Amino acid sequence: MTEEEKAAQAARTRSKLMEGLARAERALFTRPAPKSARSQMKFLRKREKGSTKSLAARLGVSCKTVQRYLSGASTKPTKRLQEALVQETESEWQPQVRAQARQRATTSGGLVIKFRATLGFTANGSSDDARMRDLTIAVSPSHAALILAAQEEGATDTDLHEAVAEAIADAYFRQAGGGCASLEVEFRDVQRLDFEF
Repeated sequence: MTEEEKAAQAARTRSKLMEGLARAERALFTRPAPKSARSQMKFLRKREKGSTKSLAARLGVSCKTVQRYLSGASTKPTKRLQEALVQETESEWQPQVRAQARQRATTSGGLVIKFRATLGFTANGSSDDARMRDLTIAVSPSHAALILAAQEEGATDTDLHEAVAEAIADAYFRQAGGGCASLEVEFRDVQRLDFEF
């Protein structure tokens, strides 16, 4: 595999990690987030303390564009603007619900990670050898704390990937204190990845 292919694979994995964490947070919402462009604009402007200019900068559009949606003159955003509205609205929606779930995950509950990916060690033909696996694994609160902190701090692809790989390796291969502690885990070719709080 060339360096370019490895970089592309790492980018896809990070995207799946971030999407998986975002889906897990959306599942926590007790009320649906605003759906129309106008209601999303109104909600986000409130979060920006009423500043149209600040909201326009956040969304990467002009102040006039924001005003057109707020007044109802425009109702159908471009694909890029629609994606930005959804992402920004969901990132601000019900912050206390998300904060409570994150607190539980990092102190007592941990996370559940469901995935289909190549996982294992180079173990020369043992059952721990790297191969495609379809698993659901509960990871400890300490690992959940590392993963969520890495996400919040905008960790690099490699750091976030390593945090998830270590959490999975500890829960799946090392839970009984087996002899795999010094081996480096392979976690690649991620086809599906979901988290649950």
